[in-house]
Amino acid sequence: MLIKKFIIALTVIGSLSACNKVIDVNPESDLNANERFKNLDDYEFSLRGTYSLFRSTSYYGSTDGAANAFVALPDMLADDLLSFDDENLGNELVFSRWLYTSAETQVLNAWTAAYRIISQANLTLTNIDNFAGEDEGRVNRIKAQALAIRALVHFDILRYWVNDYKNANAPGIPYLEKYDYEQKPGRGTVAQTYTKIEKDLLDAKGLMQNMDDDINTGGSPAYIDELAVDAILARMYLYKGDMDKAIEFSTEVIDNVDLVDKARFDLIWQDAVFDEVLWSVTFTAGQGTPGGNVYAPDVNRSQYAPNSDLINEYDLNNDVRVPAYFAVIPNNDGDDRVVLSKYLAKSASMTKPDGVVNFKALRVGEMYLIRAEAYAKATAPDEAAAMDDLNTLRAARIYGYTNENLSGQALLNAIELERRKELVAEGHRFFDLKRKGVTERNVNRAGTCSTCDLPATSYRWAWPIPRTEIEANPAILPQNDGYGQ
Repeated sequence: MLIKKFIIALTVIGSLSACNKVIDVNPESDLNANERFKNLDDYEFSLRGTYSLFRSTSYYGSTDGAANAFVALPDMLADDLLSFDDENLGNELVFSRWLYTSAETQVLNAWTAAYRIISQANLTLTNIDNFAGEDEGRVNRIKAQALAIRALVHFDILRYWVNDYKNANAPGIPYLEKYDYEQKPGRGTVAQTYTKIEKDLLDAKGLMQNMDDDINTGGSPAYIDELAVDAILARMYLYKGDMDKAIEFSTEVIDNVDLVDKARFDLIWQDAVFDEVLWSVTFTAGQGTPGGNVYAPDVNRSQYAPNSDLINEYDLNNDVRVPAYFAVIPNNDGDDRVVLSKYLAKSASMTKPDGVVNFKALRVGEMYLIRAEAYAKATAPDEAAAMDDLNTLRAARIYGYTNENLSGQALLNAIELERRKELVAEGHRFFDLKRKGVTERNVNRAGTCSTCDLPATSYRWAWPIPRTEIEANPAILPQNDGYGQ
């Protein structure tokens, strides 16, 4: 019985009832960390369990018809992936048509999946410092990764559930810093949320200066190391609007990781090479796939098609991203159509791809775009440096590319477009539009759907806190505007 309870606790599975706070995601059994963690091997096992939860169908993973909230769904909410009405059986329309309410199951599932990872990370941190005298370097290595995971997932929650990323005094999100399923946390403010995310990441980076071993030791970068922490910090500072810090931490990555050679770029998406990948979440057969809710190869069904307007922005003959990201595949009636193929995976032939591929959660290509935008938006803008980064990335992706020289709004527009082209279906587009602020953001799918526009003033830019969470924990109020209480 003790072993059963231990496994249940460390994999954080268990049935949730309406009377429990969803945010705590407590296991079926009571957990006493002093009884369950006897040595550092137990903490290592708990950390591996934390990483495994990123494969949830409501986080980075999916099956045909199930949302992966932090992969393709942000593009469905925006304008890069459009419902393919001939093949979509109604999947994700609640999101692509912005019809979600506080009772929406998939909103609840994403909330639960995120806080389940946080709960497991906090479990991994519980009393681990008691073992520092035994092996400080090992403690630091485990603790640093758990802190980084906790920060990243809170940041991802903020991306969906906060309306305005730069409104410091607006309601933030509950930040859980301990494993305690009796706690009833409030939301705090956006500023307080950023402060805690920043502290966890900087603490993790500090601990990584004194470890017993490297975190990634060859092959796939399956775990969050110092360069991955730098990348998360750069992304977070960009959202926060601290452009100097965004430049600082993106530069840490760029100075240490090269962009992949053009001839090898497509191999990244087949998991044949790991060039320029900073953190890759491992998927194997039977564990779902990051792209299953866009194109399902086993049944040859494309629920969401790449926006033709986006496709036409690429240099179709010379951009290596085109064959790496997209494919022309006949539908079941023999008619050709363009599908998102970057998650079709390990088969070199598109005749029968296996649909199993690792999710590249952090890549150096994003860092060039973060730094370019930060240079252009800094208090003292450096448009030449921004243009250098944009030209460098384009030259790495496009054969025969000729450098451009842009400034002002034209430069900002070019950086935004390049983010769409580089990061399509990697969990960014909806949030990139939201980052423009409450006066400039909008989703415009003119002429492509019956519900084409999400205006800047819509309350649906922020997801609702799940109703079951509010019922169990009134301290989490206020609900986001527009959804009642």
